[in-house]
Amino acid sequence: MIVVTPAAPADIPAAAAVLAEAFEHDPALAPVVGGPDGPTRRERVRRMFTGLMRSGPARAGTVDVARRAGSAQILGVAVWEEPGATTGLLAHLAQLPTFWRVDGLAGLRRQAAAKRALEAHRPRQPHWYLQEIGVGADARGLGVGTALLAARLATADAEDAPAYLESSTPRNRRLYGRHGFLEVAPVRGMPGAAPMAMWRPAPSGRVAPRA
Repeated sequence: MIVVTPAAPADIPAAAAVLAEAFEHDPALAPVVGGPDGPTRRERVRRMFTGLMRSGPARAGTVDVARRAGSAQILGVAVWEEPGATTGLLAHLAQLPTFWRVDGLAGLRRQAAAKRALEAHRPRQPHWYLQEIGVGADARGLGVGTALLAARLATADAEDAPAYLESSTPRNRRLYGRHGFLEVAPVRGMPGAAPMAMWRPAPSGRVAPRA
């Protein structure tokens, strides 16, 4: 059985390692981080995710971790932003040292360009935003991603709130589609690949299928 809980502060290092493994070769993230594949690159990605989570989502309680019941090992991680909780100036400033350490000035510029492109496509309506979701290689196929999505989407449904994400692979888009997300449009202006923007309407805004 997969159990999903909010991450504790002590969970962040292991959660960042899971995300680094999952996103090391992601076509949208690779140009943002830069550098060749290998252990050094994965370590840079790990530091980036550590900074991202500690700059706001971890304190807000919107980092979810998945484990097997009775186990301490983190199998998967989802990083969310709650409705109305836009990333403000202080959060951006908190992230700057991380991106500087990851890839210097070039990394800061790539991160800023990616951030501008993503923000330009985000809906203005308040929504739950899935920033990142990743599953460790050894846990894939166990339903970890489904459990992570279902846990937070249950909260969104209880609040009658929509949800939004960007997906960089067709495989992930199929998973999100099974959870009610609809493809909107590619996100243009990213340094590398153009991920697909996807929207999940609030329960009150969904149209029932015709009989």
